[in-house]
Amino acid sequence: MFWRVSQLMVGLAIYGLGIGMMVHSKIGIAPWDVFAQGISVQTHLTFGISSAIVSVIVLLAWIPLKNQKPGIGTVLNAILIGIFADLWTPFLPTPSEYLPNLIMFLLGMVIVAFATGMYISSKLGSGPRDGLMVGTQLRLGWPFWLVRTMYEGTVLTIGWLMGGQVREGTLIFAVCIGYLMQTSMKLFGIPLRKRK
Repeated sequence: MFWRVSQLMVGLAIYGLGIGMMVHSKIGIAPWDVFAQGISVQTHLTFGISSAIVSVIVLLAWIPLKNQKPGIGTVLNAILIGIFADLWTPFLPTPSEYLPNLIMFLLGMVIVAFATGMYISSKLGSGPRDGLMVGTQLRLGWPFWLVRTMYEGTVLTIGWLMGGQVREGTLIFAVCIGYLMQTSMKLFGIPLRKRK
């Protein structure tokens, strides 16, 4: 159990670094992070605290679904990733040119994918957003892609209207993150469902 918790914590810390790098690059971020950033813009809270607030709201949305149970990893994910992002941010470089910012964004995205495989393989609970989407899919019987598109499209739009950054990085993330996460899960030996 000690090693699993240690793996979870390292994974969450690395995930926070990746999120911090993508936000700090200022070329666009993932839909849920756009939502958190919009809350940050409107409330003047840090991005990390805003991200934790979003995670807690998402966890509360599990209750009416009645088909998902949070683990210790779920709770720590909700609380710590945003805090880790805030802790890493002061140590990140602030390039003035586009190319270094693009490189920082891409590295951050790869780190997020790697960290996802690491913390999921600890088997201590899914992330709040993952559980919400899986739980909704099970509850409604809709295709998973439709549920994910519905949620991410909604939070992206609301976050953008509140001042979150939607740029080319948002598109790059949408196109690349699925493949990168699949690669990470294979690396950490997480079984993937195959089409029959």
